[in-house]
Amino acid sequence: MPSGTHHEELNVPIIKVWDFVSDMNNWAPLVPGYINHKILNDRESYWEFYGDIGIMRRKIKLHVTITKWEKPSKVTFDLKGENEKFTGSGYFEGIALDGAKTEMTGNLDITATGLKAPVINPVLTSFVPKTAKDLTKAVANKIRETEKESMG
Repeated sequence: MPSGTHHEELNVPIIKVWDFVSDMNNWAPLVPGYINHKILNDRESYWEFYGDIGIMRRKIKLHVTITKWEKPSKVTFDLKGENEKFTGSGYFEGIALDGAKTEMTGNLDITATGLKAPVINPVLTSFVPKTAKDLTKAVANKIRETEKESMG
């Protein structure tokens, strides 16, 4: 299963990280290639984004389901392709380093299924780690920006 994990250290208390990542509306727009998203209920949403998979640029439609909220440290989710055959999962996890610092980890696992899987999965081995890193960095930067605004 192609996967990627990225860590970011934030000068922000863990509860502030939790407040941000526990709401999909905060991080869905930060997905690389974001087009839009629609919240169905507190656990489910549909996302659309452009994915550069190898030499192809495809519009990807995803069904995202939050599978677990573990306040204040972890949000876990499942992914299912609506227009492409793939499944996956991921999480955001915060570990308090002290009262004012948090290490945030973002993780994605995505696997293609169906007839194209033998061709797509090798491409995903570079796409998924890059996407996990880009999304985690974008979330961390947005949290930093939000915290500067609330302080200043």
